[in-house]
Amino acid sequence: MTNIQIDKPCWDILWINVNIVTMASGETKTEREDSLDYGIVKNAAVAVLNGKIAWLGSLKDLAGVQYSVKQLIEGKNQWLTPGLIDCHTHIVYGGNRANEFEMRLQGKSYEEIANAGGGIISTVAATRNATEQELFESAKKRLTALHNEGVTSVEIKSGYGLDLVSETKMLRVAKQLADVLPVTVKKTFLGAHAIPTQYQNNSQGYIDDICNNMLPDIAAKGLVDAVDVFCENIGFTLKETEHVFEAAAKLNLPVKIHAEQLSNMKGAKLAAKYKALSADHLEYICEDGVKAMSEANMTAVLLPGAYYFLRESKLPPMGLLRKYKVPMAIATDSNPGSSPITSIQLMLNMACTLFKFTPLEALAGVTINAAKALGLDDSKGKLAVGYDADIACWDIEQPAELAYQFGVNPLTSLMKEGRIVI
Repeated sequence: MTNIQIDKPCWDILWINVNIVTMASGETKTEREDSLDYGIVKNAAVAVLNGKIAWLGSLKDLAGVQYSVKQLIEGKNQWLTPGLIDCHTHIVYGGNRANEFEMRLQGKSYEEIANAGGGIISTVAATRNATEQELFESAKKRLTALHNEGVTSVEIKSGYGLDLVSETKMLRVAKQLADVLPVTVKKTFLGAHAIPTQYQNNSQGYIDDICNNMLPDIAAKGLVDAVDVFCENIGFTLKETEHVFEAAAKLNLPVKIHAEQLSNMKGAKLAAKYKALSADHLEYICEDGVKAMSEANMTAVLLPGAYYFLRESKLPPMGLLRKYKVPMAIATDSNPGSSPITSIQLMLNMACTLFKFTPLEALAGVTINAAKALGLDDSKGKLAVGYDADIACWDIEQPAELAYQFGVNPLTSLMKEGRIVI
């Protein structure tokens, strides 16, 4: 756990009298979920230099280290975890769908709501009509809410523009958010989210537009870190999804997939062929899909907020995911239609109460496994020497409390790359 140096180090910051949850114990490429451990070190210290973790271990071990430090932080026996990661959100969008929420509760069907101009079409219209500044201001509120609960990294997907101008506008806003808030933002192009009205009877034409025009243009502007597709019976076919994956591969962009949320179309299995970072939702995935994900070293991103908000009854197959040692991440899926939720702490609780996660699995789902789902697992998601000093400080007595309760935020301090930001 220690990194004792021969030369006397001069650290920027030293946390002392803390308990640390490293999330690093037992995690290797061949031993994943079955060897997961909090990696707790009690009565500990953590040193930070140049935005990275330079040393961590027990206070007893620190006594044998010659060092100097610019800033000493008294932890008062609080708990440190990695900064939390929300690895699946759609927080940039125009308008809201509260009226549809009310209509559903009054007995209106999805078809009736859609015929009344609701559904994703209404969000696309609102997003296209919104100015970039309006999108920025509304998304900033959502990201701030996540940040105030300990989130230091987030994925933001496009997908409510469905044309080059509007998709570019959304991704520019995502980039701007990272400039004004101390949060790492990974930008995912989800142009293949739905079929826009101008291509209503020509889905292949829209896929061609994505592959030949939209994606190359957005990639050339440096606005995309990964590419996603909604592969579903109300979305895009396997063939159409593969066309997008092929276009992403030509641009050396990693892929992700919304898969098996409403039916088993074998989308996760296709994504495994392209070594996707993750497959998300997965309520209807079967064993061959889980096995393919395991062999491709993919992450399963499970979304209890959407399950709750839509009052679903089909659970993802957590037993199969554990059997094949597929890392399980959890995320808010924050979006206007199926999960208008901006609380990562609520997701920790829902993962346990709805999806029967252990508190350890839930915390791994927003740290090490969420980092893996975004391709950040070499720098974020655990407390280890050389990793980014993204550190959350909690006034709790044990780590399970983070999943046990919600509504009273126990976060007392938040560090982002070695800088105290809360």
